[in-house]
Amino acid sequence: MNARENAIRTIRFDHPEYVMGGPPNYPIAYLGCHHEGFNGGGHHLPVGSVWTDIWGTQWHKEHPDVMGFPKGNPLDRPEKLRSFKWPDPDDERICSKIYEQAKDYPGGEPFLAGTHRDTLWEKTYMLVGMENAMEYFYTEPNFMREVLHRIMDFQLGISKHYLKIGVELVYTGDDQGTQGGPLLGPAILNDFLVPEYRRIFGLYKEKGVLIHFHSCGNVDWMIETVIDLGINILNPVQATANDLDKIRRISQGRLALLGAISTALVMSGPADKIRQAVRETIWRLGREGGYFCSPDQGMPFPKEHTQALDEARESCGRYPLSPPE
Repeated sequence: MNARENAIRTIRFDHPEYVMGGPPNYPIAYLGCHHEGFNGGGHHLPVGSVWTDIWGTQWHKEHPDVMGFPKGNPLDRPEKLRSFKWPDPDDERICSKIYEQAKDYPGGEPFLAGTHRDTLWEKTYMLVGMENAMEYFYTEPNFMREVLHRIMDFQLGISKHYLKIGVELVYTGDDQGTQGGPLLGPAILNDFLVPEYRRIFGLYKEKGVLIHFHSCGNVDWMIETVIDLGINILNPVQATANDLDKIRRISQGRLALLGAISTALVMSGPADKIRQAVRETIWRLGREGGYFCSPDQGMPFPKEHTQALDEARESCGRYPLSPPE
C-alpha cells in the first residue's frame, strides 16, 4: 500500500496499514496566499521587514522563524468599504502562480493540493482589525456580512483555478478557538460564517475534493459543525486546549484528526517524554484509523525532538495497534 492509499484509508477509517504524519501532498498557492504583496514581501524576510499584501493589509516581521503580524487594517471603519479595491482572483499576477506551480507536479503518490490560507474569519480580522471585528458583529452586522461575502467570492474565484488544474485536496482554515474555549462562539459561527463556508466546501465536496481544515485552540464545541460542513481532516487538535477523548468520541468514523502532540512538549522535550506522548496519543485517537500523528503547531523544533517523534510514530504506529505500557 503506497502513501496515498494509506492516507485515503486513514481518512475513511478503512484499515490503514500505519499511522502517518499527514497526507502526502504537493501544495499549490496563488500569489498573496501567504501574505505576499504585488511588490514582494513575505514571512521569509528578516526581522524588521514591513510590507503590504495584495489585500492592502500591512505586515510587520518582529520575530525570527515566526510569521509577521498584521498591523495595518484597510477596512477598519465601515465607511471605507465603498472605496475598497478587492483583489481579483483572475488577476494574472495572482492566479498565474497556480498554473506555474502545477507544471512541476510530479504526479504519483502526493495529492495535488490547493491552499486557501485565512479562508474567511482570519482574512476578515486582517482587513478589519480583531477588536473592530468583534465589535462590528454586533454594531455593524451588515458591514460584516458584506466583508465575509466578498472574501468568499474571492476564495471561490481561486477555487475555480484550483479545480481547473485538478486539485485533489484543499487546505483551508480559520482559528476559532482560544486555549480555554471558543473565540467567536457558536452563535456568530453559525449565523455569519457557516453560510459562507457552505459555498466553498459544498463546491469542493461536489467535485470530490478532500477538505483539510485548520483551527487552533479549543474546538471540541464545533466538531459537529465541522462534520456537517463536509470537512475530512481537522488540524491541529491542540493537546493543551482540548479534551482529546471527547473529540475522538464525537468524530469517530466521521472526521480524521491531524496533530494532537503538544508543541510545548516537542519544543522542550525530553525525547523519552515525546515518545511516550506519541504512543499514548496514537492509541487514544488512532485505534480504528482516522488519525495523522504530528505536532499540533509548526515551530522550529530541535532536530532530535522531531526525530524522536518520527521514530516513535513509526515504531508503534503499525496496525493493529498495541496499547501503551
